Amino acid sequence: MRPKGTLEQLATRRTQALRLLKRGRGPTEVARQIGVTRQTIYEWKASVAGKHHQSFQRGPGRASRLAPQQQKRLAQELLRGAYGYGYPDDHWTLDRIGRVIFEQFGIRYQPSGIWYLLRRMKWSSQKPQRTGRRRDDAAIERGKEEEWPRIKKMARPGRDPDSVG
Repeated sequence: MRPKGTLEQLATRRTQALRLLKRGRGPTEVARQIGVTRQTIYEWKASVAGKHHQSFQRGPGRASRLAPQQQKRLAQELLRGAYGYGYPDDHWTLDRIGRVIFEQFGIRYQPSGIWYLLRRMKWSSQKPQRTGRRRDDAAIERGKEEEWPRIKKMARPGRDPDSVG
């Protein structure tokens, strides 16, 4: 569970804990004083020693396995469309995106991981709009221009269109 507070407040707590460790206090004592677990103190200590690669300035959740540059490249690939990858229809599924990620970057993702990745990239799900097989767009336009004005109930002059009767 993520602790309460802004990133700045959490960073202040870390700094205070590391300062106490430098002064010779033990991890258990520092953990009790700061209000975190002893394991957290060990992780903060290791991060200062350079043993952790992740920065503490990011938000909650696991870091993406795709670097920001790779995410930009993935977005460009997806904008090419599914046709560009040989699919018969131009819409992306999580499975198709997973195959593109594996082809381009050699990283396997589960469908749920792809979903989180797309949300992190500010992409949303889009469903293809279904249309009837026998739909005739030209006839629809003609109907709007010719038939609709004839069918539409017009208000007579001097009559309140909101009144009933």
